[in-house]
Amino acid sequence: MNLTPISPRPPAWAVLAQALSEHRPVRARYRGVERFLCPHLLGWKNGRPKLLAYQAGGATSRGSLPRDTRQRWRSMFVDEIETVTIADRPWETADNYSLDTNNIDHIELAVPELN
Repeated sequence: MNLTPISPRPPAWAVLAQALSEHRPVRARYRGVERFLCPHLLGWKNGRPKLLAYQAGGATSRGSLPRDTRQRWRSMFVDEIETVTIADRPWETADNYSLDTNNIDHIELAVPELN
């Protein structure tokens, strides 16, 4: 596993890394939509910084969240996150979290698998 950043880290990276390490959710605006995210993995995809997060609240690009909590995983480019702050609410996850299905080439920081 390559741990060297491929491109500079965007401003949102530091807050996401802190939230991931402390198991705390964040409030973020991504592609114009406000979301509550629980970061699970930070890494790189094709040289760009990428986040895998469980979406615990807010809206999606298609409207409301899916009822099935196992379908609330979001993979997003960190450099497209407009604002991000630590949120004062519980950290959440789903039982289908896996390091193997993350669509990220190089993992830099991750929550261990829950099983």
